[in-house]
Amino acid sequence: MTDVEARLAEIQRTLNRLGENVEQLSQTQKFRVAESNTAKGNVFSFGDDENEERGNWTGRLDFLLSCLGYAVGLGNVWRFPYLCYKNGGAVFFVPYVIMLAFVGMPVFMFELSIGQFTSSGALTCWKFAPLFKGVGVGMVIVSGMVGVYYNMIIGWSIWYLISSFINVKDLEWSDCDKKWNNPNCTGLMNKDAALMCNSSIKDEGFDNISRGPDGWCYVSRNLTFGNFRDTFHNVPIGIYDKDLHKALKTNHENHTKMELPTEQYLYNYMLKRNDFENGKLVTEYNMDNFGSVQWDLTLAYIAAWIIVFLSLCKGVKSSGKVVYFTALFPYVVLIILFVRGIILDGSKDGIDFYLINVDTSKLEDSVVWKDAAVQIFFSLSAAWGGLICLSSYNRFHNDCLRDTLIVSIGNCLTSFFAGFVIFSFIGFLARETEQEVEDVATSGIGLAFTVYTYAVTLMPVEGLWAVLFFLMLITLGLDSEFALVETVTTSIIDQWESSLRPKKSLVIFITCVVFFLLGLPMCCNAGGHMLQLVDTFAGGWNVMLIALCECLGIIYVYGGFRFCKDIKIMIGQSGCCGALPWECCKFWWLLNWAILTPIGVLFIMIFSWVKYERATWDSYVYPDWAQALGWLMTLAVVAGIVITPIFLAILAIREGKVSFEYFYVK
Repeated sequence: MTDVEARLAEIQRTLNRLGENVEQLSQTQKFRVAESNTAKGNVFSFGDDENEERGNWTGRLDFLLSCLGYAVGLGNVWRFPYLCYKNGGAVFFVPYVIMLAFVGMPVFMFELSIGQFTSSGALTCWKFAPLFKGVGVGMVIVSGMVGVYYNMIIGWSIWYLISSFINVKDLEWSDCDKKWNNPNCTGLMNKDAALMCNSSIKDEGFDNISRGPDGWCYVSRNLTFGNFRDTFHNVPIGIYDKDLHKALKTNHENHTKMELPTEQYLYNYMLKRNDFENGKLVTEYNMDNFGSVQWDLTLAYIAAWIIVFLSLCKGVKSSGKVVYFTALFPYVVLIILFVRGIILDGSKDGIDFYLINVDTSKLEDSVVWKDAAVQIFFSLSAAWGGLICLSSYNRFHNDCLRDTLIVSIGNCLTSFFAGFVIFSFIGFLARETEQEVEDVATSGIGLAFTVYTYAVTLMPVEGLWAVLFFLMLITLGLDSEFALVETVTTSIIDQWESSLRPKKSLVIFITCVVFFLLGLPMCCNAGGHMLQLVDTFAGGWNVMLIALCECLGIIYVYGGFRFCKDIKIMIGQSGCCGALPWECCKFWWLLNWAILTPIGVLFIMIFSWVKYERATWDSYVYPDWAQALGWLMTLAVVAGIVITPIFLAILAIREGKVSFEYFYVK
């Protein structure tokens, strides 16, 4: 190296140090301004905004409740209880908590800190390492896809809410005599079926009583479905031999499956997945027979998008007020349902299945650990970009570590409590339908719109509780939907700030319209199949890849100790809720970010590939072309991560910015 080159290198190092000093002085000044503005506020609200262009949260609890509402969503109500049933009962809580500590909370803290320090969305927070901007692109794609189908579920809840108002005295899904019902409805069962089958005692209205080879008792009887009445043969009315029925189910042989009236209402009437006429199946819709757009579902979907737009049109100033209701109301309804559930006959069977009759051998199964990690990402909404977006509106001195602990632990406890609620009702339903608890427990839509909905019919003044329950589902979904849409719009506006910031409401409106059009196929007869496909592929291992890239970008490119120094500038020495100063507890977070979290995420990704199974919904297996469509959704996120840095590199070369530092750290 020549003397000139050595001198230039020394000048460059000096400039870098000066740049770091300027950055620290800037952040210190920002911190002082934050304290000054905060002092102007009161116990419930802050003073003036620190960032006048972007705006900040107004109330002191706005961010915390928005974050809690974003994390605590519909998945806590239906997905976690089902995974407990599938993976050994409450023993599933062990890997769940471990994955929360070593994977979920570190990523959560990671994203809150990035968003708060940079005051930028998922696309523009990567200025320190431009090549990692593709991670932000991947986040926006994930949030967009999830936002499209998530609002469809809110649309379903709006449908049920309107139906509850219209039929407040007699809910349509409480009986088995409607035009969409069939002879396999549980409301047609008879508690004396075993006695009648085993002793050949005839009951009024029943003819040709016989014992089936599957353990069920069958009869011929007159049934009414809507305005049609006829005699139906081989109608199942109960189980006369539980051991025989259980043996057939265990061996995966054909056996009769009874359906709750709420299940037949959901699939045969609301979604119109099946067309029943005079108690008999006429048409079954699926991905190969998609059907047509249902105008009533479409109107409910439009209503959901109107609510989202009106809540977000003024940014965090409007959504920050809505969350005070949407984040807290679900807990009120869950507590009421819990009190009602535990006094039902058979509720103890369900709770025992959930909490006491656990299978500890499941801890040796790697699938259980994979399910726990995936559920952590799903329930915390980590690596979707929403946490970065929400925290970007924080004031600079906000204690993001405190918020991480409160939200992540609160989310975990909510899932655990929801398990008590659902399994108390599942135990009751198992006894009512003469089935085992594991036969009643189902995943996904089945829990929210069949089991919970049937539970509402058991409440006094069922119409009133139906209204409250579906309001709960809507509020649970809206919190998450707000953050998903806000992630997309904030990222777009931050990217083209000068031209789009004054037109924020227009950007939100256009985004809502585009997302509505993308979700329109879910309003068809087979829309439920499409929703399930997007749910399976949109937020799978591709989200793990985003989390892995985040760890690599911050810890090994920007610098782990440098990142901890930035956090200290924001939160001071408050540390872990005042228990330990940040200088002590930062090593725990560094250990996770640098080693444990990347290893855990990498394990989940690899295991997801090795144990890959074709997408299904109930007994329906998606055709090859639908599987390929799902993989395209997954790979769209990967493409965003990979193609973006390649594009930026080509652009930089064309502009003559080819120095290594351009792609490394700014």
